[in-house]
Amino acid sequence: MTDNGMESECANDMKKLLFIYNPHAGKGKINEQLGRITEVFQAYGYLPALYATQGKGDGVWAAAALGEDYDHVVCCGGDGTLSETVTGLYSHEQEGIVLGYIPAGTTNDFSKSLELPIDDLILAAEYAVAGYRQACDVGRVNGRRLFIYVAAFGVFTETSYATPQPMKNVLGGTAYILAGIGSLTSLKKHHMKVIWDGGTLEDDFIFGMVSNSVSVGGFQGVVPERVILDDGLFEVLLVRAPKKLSDLNQIATALVSHKPNENCIAIQTGKIRFESEENVPWTLDGEFGGEHREMEIENLPGFATVLSGKQEETDEKERAEK
Repeated sequence: MTDNGMESECANDMKKLLFIYNPHAGKGKINEQLGRITEVFQAYGYLPALYATQGKGDGVWAAAALGEDYDHVVCCGGDGTLSETVTGLYSHEQEGIVLGYIPAGTTNDFSKSLELPIDDLILAAEYAVAGYRQACDVGRVNGRRLFIYVAAFGVFTETSYATPQPMKNVLGGTAYILAGIGSLTSLKKHHMKVIWDGGTLEDDFIFGMVSNSVSVGGFQGVVPERVILDDGLFEVLLVRAPKKLSDLNQIATALVSHKPNENCIAIQTGKIRFESEENVPWTLDGEFGGEHREMEIENLPGFATVLSGKQEETDEKERAEK
């Protein structure tokens, strides 16, 4: 009786944590570590409740419906799981919500921006409850749907949501690149008018990317400045449709060297609009985001707070040097 009473009293002193995880992400490696991760949460004073997502959109529901009842929320999986959790948590525009993230997916793009380990889930679990608070801009599409690090169309974008999960598990980030290269033979182009708070451009494009990440699809984009997660600006890359072989060579050079040119245009902006006469498929955080003739994307500065592996003093020093 005494022992049970002590256990209840101890549990009452602990903070409540909601752990949303994708059991199928990254070869299902999270399943082997659940016990140890739970121990980490408890060691930091949290009593965890586990929720395993079962399919697309499940993370949005869990975060939106359950997140308010917990002192802290942690998600584990790939970029899609992170995106769904962010969407669910922040869709009601509540302030003060902090999210922890344990990357366990295939490419784990946004974890690179957060400087989180991708090969040590236990260390990542520690950062998820005791890391440095990193304010992150969030993108909002057509006044509704949110994304955490990228919205894109064209070549390469179909790869992430069209590549079968078994292929992702076996090849990792290489799967996206291999499938993307294969699509270069067709080079489907989209005629678009692009309007942002610094200009207007109308042309045929084979690729467009609005991002807030140091890595997209496992490789770096072409950006004019170092990516800052909470500066209120997107890094935008537009790739014109090549008209001759030399244009294609210029595009390849820009992507490899990370330097823009006349065929790879780099923009920084807080708001951008895409207009097309046809429906264009888009991807949001690596998942299919629907087909749209008009896409208005706005930056919500510092809208989300995610715990990272960065050291605060190091980050401030880097910004001062910049």
